[in-house]
Amino acid sequence: MNRIGTCLWFDGRAEEAAAFYVAIFKNSKIVETAHYLEGTPMPAGSVLTVRFILDGEEFLALNGGPQFAFSPAISLIVYCDSQQEIDDYWEKLSAGGQEVECGWLTDKFGVSWQVVPRALLTMIKDTDRAAAQRAFSAMMRMKKLDIAGLERAFAGRE
Repeated sequence: MNRIGTCLWFDGRAEEAAAFYVAIFKNSKIVETAHYLEGTPMPAGSVLTVRFILDGEEFLALNGGPQFAFSPAISLIVYCDSQQEIDDYWEKLSAGGQEVECGWLTDKFGVSWQVVPRALLTMIKDTDRAAAQRAFSAMMRMKKLDIAGLERAFAGRE
């Protein structure tokens, strides 16, 4: 167990969400499931938490009830090395959810994700500020990020 982790609060769908995420990412698994005990806010025996690992990162899904909802103020980032990775994660994570903008999406559970090519990070911190600005401006016009389009903009060929 990591010293610092991420807890995602769900309204009765923690088990479903953990299974969904584990099916998408390689090197992922559900580690353990804990259940509510007698005298707790939820029915005894119902799922309290699901601890799971996504590509080496540990998460906890909590069935806490309807009191809180996810917002884009906190998002999970998937760094990708190829357009194929972007396309694959985008398709799977956005299924039943909503495509937003600039590489952001909201999945069917309301969790916000950023699907980002590593190449973009290099482009926007480049010392050629005009090229960086072109790449950034191109990103702002996209929903799912397109590496080739970002590279064209960066090079001034757009």
